[in-house]
Amino acid sequence: MTQGEKSKQSLEVLKDFFGCGKVFVNKRYDNHNENLYRYCVRSRKDLIENVIPFFQENKLKTAKKKDFEIFIRIIKMMENNIHSNIEGIKKIAGMIEKMNRKKSSTFLESSETKC
Repeated sequence: MTQGEKSKQSLEVLKDFFGCGKVFVNKRYDNHNENLYRYCVRSRKDLIENVIPFFQENKLKTAKKKDFEIFIRIIKMMENNIHSNIEGIKKIAGMIEKMNRKKSSTFLESSETKC
C-alpha cells in the first residue's frame, strides 16, 4: 500500500494492526513535492497468517479484488515451491503480468532469450 507523506501515519497504523511489515520511503524525483511511503510485508509467513486471512474475511470491493485473488494463488504456488524452477517462475510472472499493471513487464520477454 502506498500513501503520500501527509498520510504516512495510516501506513504505520496498518503495520501496527497486522504486527508485521515495514514502512519505506519512495523518494520522488518528479514534479511532486511530497514523497510516497509504502507499507510492505515480505514475509510469506506473515502474509499467510496475518494479511491474507484479514482480507479474505473482509472482502475487497474495488478493482484490487481480482489482483488479490491472483496474489493468493501465487503465494500458494510459492508454498509448493513452484517458483524454484524456470517454468514455475514463468507461470508466476505471467500471472503477475495480469495484476495492477499500466504497462507490460519485460521479464517474460527477457527470460525467453536467456533460456
